[in-house]
Amino acid sequence: MPVIDMSTLKPVGEFGSKAWGEACVEGAIRILEAVDLPSSITWAFTEHYTHPPARLMESGRTSAGYWLIVKDGKVTGGDGVTEESLSIPGFHGKVPWAAICNQSAAKYGRAGQQQRNEEEATLFAAIEDYVGRSNPFGLDINKEGEPNIMIDPAGPWPREVGMSLGDGSEEGNGLHNVAATLQMDSPEFADLPVTDLRVPFFADMTDQQKAEFVQLCGIEM
Repeated sequence: MPVIDMSTLKPVGEFGSKAWGEACVEGAIRILEAVDLPSSITWAFTEHYTHPPARLMESGRTSAGYWLIVKDGKVTGGDGVTEESLSIPGFHGKVPWAAICNQSAAKYGRAGQQQRNEEEATLFAAIEDYVGRSNPFGLDINKEGEPNIMIDPAGPWPREVGMSLGDGSEEGNGLHNVAATLQMDSPEFADLPVTDLRVPFFADMTDQQKAEFVQLCGIEM
């Protein structure tokens, strides 16, 4: 049975905000502390959202995102991205805030995740075509020499961690849906055309919307 009762959650902050990230961390720690994690696990999770709106960088924040570390059977986490968390193999994502903000509030299971991946690939390809160059987001280059939102050091999801954070996702629970429920809408997307999963639909944007969205993603023309 999932640890978190979704009916008790409400939006606390925008995607990438300190309030939202800390609430995501709190939820993840609650979920993982309910499991008897092997002390042999050393694994980290980080998400770093680049080019966030200035309003999200209050109180001297240096990065928008959050981190988790599983080590010695204990779980820690917090706001931003730390050097320690980035040094531990695991799941490390780094991507422009606007590229994934709006759709992160969509709730889904495995099929929805696959659909989101496909729609984001369409969005990224459309922007690449619009600006006329490869890797317009300035994504880090992985060890295969390809731009990727995932950065090294990569490490596989420990079975106990993956199963716990994904528990109940097909029924609307799991860490992703917890984070989506905690997310408030951001004003930049109020008038943009989006898919059913809230992914910005670049082809249907006006010329002005395209220019503004590209700028929002931190892309220089």
